[in-house]
Amino acid sequence: MPLNLPSSAAPGNLALERLPERFGARPRNASGAASRPSPRRVILSRQNCEDAIIHHLSIAARNPQHVAGVLAELMGGAAVPFPPNPGSFFALQLDEHGSGVEVYPAGTELQPGGSTGGSFVKKPGAERGYGPTHFALSVATDADAVEAIARREGWQCFRCDRGPFHVIEVWVENESMVEILPPEFAREYLAFTRPDKMAAAGPATSRHRPG
Repeated sequence: MPLNLPSSAAPGNLALERLPERFGARPRNASGAASRPSPRRVILSRQNCEDAIIHHLSIAARNPQHVAGVLAELMGGAAVPFPPNPGSFFALQLDEHGSGVEVYPAGTELQPGGSTGGSFVKKPGAERGYGPTHFALSVATDADAVEAIARREGWQCFRCDRGPFHVIEVWVENESMVEILPPEFAREYLAFTRPDKMAAAGPATSRHRPG
């Protein structure tokens, strides 16, 4: 998710402040009161690879507002409420792709809802813990700043050598892993995942040790 922050999309911009209204709710201030408006392998054909992009994804957290705020800080973007699922927040990178992470309350499940669309179901007392899902996030923030933010939050954070590229593992709420790619790490990752290199690589091997 490359950062491209035009002046028209800067935090505090009226268009950004009105984003929650598109979901049917007004933005909220720091006190929570309503404010006035102000693992799967994917193979892409060469002709389609430039058109395929993941615009956003969702995770769950014990404190969605706080987690969304920290992710937005790492991305250099902003976090806004996500009214379709009450208590959720949307961390936006504010780039030309609409890149972002929706953060739902812990225990939220997405369930199919036919032609009206999926629904959010909250399972009371759902247990949190480690899981199989992670994602890599390219940011403009440098590596030292990423580590400083993670330390401030009390989240485990590790610089890791994956072989052909490096990542910073940030363990959100010490349960969910996000691979943060500062600019120099993102360049390594993009060089490694070039289509010509992937085609020549053959079967993938795991970069993680089995538990």
